[in-house]
Amino acid sequence: MLSLLQYAFAGPAYLWGRQSTAVPSYVLSYAPLVWLHSQDPYGPSDIASQLVHTRPEDNFTVVGNAPNPLTLNNLDSLNSIGGGSNIYLTSVDDITANPSWLKGVAPDSTGKTNGATSCAIVVNDHGSGKVDAFYLYFYAFNRGNIVLGQEVGDHVGDWEHNMIRFNNGVPQAVWYSQHSDGEAFTYGCLEKQGQRPVVYSAEGSHANYATPGDHDHTIPNLNLPVGPLEDHCDRGKLWDPTLSAYSYRYDAASNTFTPYDASYPTNWLYFTGKWGDQKYPKSDRRQKTILGIDATAKYSGGPTGPRDKQLNRANVCPTTEDPCFVSPFLRP
Repeated sequence: MLSLLQYAFAGPAYLWGRQSTAVPSYVLSYAPLVWLHSQDPYGPSDIASQLVHTRPEDNFTVVGNAPNPLTLNNLDSLNSIGGGSNIYLTSVDDITANPSWLKGVAPDSTGKTNGATSCAIVVNDHGSGKVDAFYLYFYAFNRGNIVLGQEVGDHVGDWEHNMIRFNNGVPQAVWYSQHSDGEAFTYGCLEKQGQRPVVYSAEGSHANYATPGDHDHTIPNLNLPVGPLEDHCDRGKLWDPTLSAYSYRYDAASNTFTPYDASYPTNWLYFTGKWGDQKYPKSDRRQKTILGIDATAKYSGGPTGPRDKQLNRANVCPTTEDPCFVSPFLRP
């Protein structure tokens, strides 16, 4: 109960305990709180640790002249050494054995992922009082939904995010990423703890929703309470991503990132490759499909990183959502 009260009534003294004190205060005061699913074995993960358990590959071939060790400070060197966007950070372990590093770190009673920096906060000041704050969440593994008894869309590496649009320090709307799409809501309609909007992370897929329960996403841009392709959300463990986060200013004109704290690594943000394995071909023993249909493959490819999340949006929604509907009421 005490920890929940701390979340709900986080004033300036509570904010001072966070990693970055130079971030605009309202970016932290209104930062989302995330309910992880009670049955999800794949929690938030340390961003740097992903490099310990993977190696860069291009078309399933190890990049021979990559830095060793690969770190968040030199990850961007792969852009020129290898194939740039064709590089996949590929697990050194057989992921069908479910190695322990895929499971991430469970938050403690305060909501912190101890020993794991599992979030990046990116702030884009558009000027004239309009500021977008991106809260980017990292998981080592994404477990897909069940279709006809088979998991579909499993992949190593998973980047999800919320974005809050502020006007003169006042939150206006919040974007919730969900698979290749998402939803936007007015700040006022959202469930909150204190003034912080609540997020429900779906079991396995980590898609972000504004309400608990079941969410069918079979039809793009239309979530329903029931259907053949469901995400499931509940109130498992409460995660406060800001307690273990790197934070940066983003300058859209130069497409550059500046850390709020000089100790934060920055070069990794420029990496243009993928944060997981390349999609396994049908000839790989690990790969399975339903009736040979490629869209039903058990394993898909790893995701791109924060730089690819449309950090300089005109609207609250990314351009994939056109028109951008910002719902004034909660829905699945």
